[in-house]
Amino acid sequence: MKLTVLTENVAGGSFLAEHGISYLLEIDGEKILWDTGHSDVFLKNAEKLGINIHSEIKKVVLSHGHWDHVDGLQHLENKILITHPSSFINRFRKTDHSPVGFTFTREKITEKFELIETTSPLKITENLWFLGEIPRENDFESQTTSFKDEFGNDDFIPDDSALAAVINNKLLVITGCSHSGICNIVEYAKKVTGISSVDTVIGGFHLKHNNLQTQKTIEYFKKNAVKNVCPSHCTDLPALAAFFENFKFQQVKTGMIFIF
Repeated sequence: MKLTVLTENVAGGSFLAEHGISYLLEIDGEKILWDTGHSDVFLKNAEKLGINIHSEIKKVVLSHGHWDHVDGLQHLENKILITHPSSFINRFRKTDHSPVGFTFTREKITEKFELIETTSPLKITENLWFLGEIPRENDFESQTTSFKDEFGNDDFIPDDSALAAVINNKLLVITGCSHSGICNIVEYAKKVTGISSVDTVIGGFHLKHNNLQTQKTIEYFKKNAVKNVCPSHCTDLPALAAFFENFKFQQVKTGMIFIF
């Protein structure tokens, strides 16, 4: 499998960067776009790499319905779009009630895309799964939230999902933001795929501090002997430093290409 970083928080070389994620996966003879960031940065970086997203990509998969992962869709059309049905709820920050969801409606999406909504795992290719809704099973992740929905209720981002790929009988987990908890995600990926050996976890971990949750996450990865741990995007510096101390990962930047 080949993973190309089209959008990330950190710029690599002459590539652009923004707060968001967009990865291009090449697996089983297909090219799958994972998230779109919030602008056309993913398209511009793809062009630098000689990739034409409009003609080469048929399927786009969303990690969840936050602006920094989905608003790049305004630059696409005529694709199959796979996401959780709760991606389209109206959602806001608790601090200032500023919107954090889609800036366009579900109706507009259905006009431009062939929409597939699922809470259950969906096999996209022979060796790639969209995990659907992630069970929140441990006692240290997804315990609080800084978001609320349009009714003022706590929004724990039920649509937060991930991708699971099986390469050489080992598991690769690709996340967007991990609001559901990165350990919860990996455990569910193991259950869905039937593969217990975890080779790589890459993407946003949504950890902000070197606190108990971060330490328990590091402990979990060590227990599972994860070979490549690559936190990015919404993983803030104190947590990144703690992960680097334990796993000596390569910082994820735009334009980077990973071969698994």
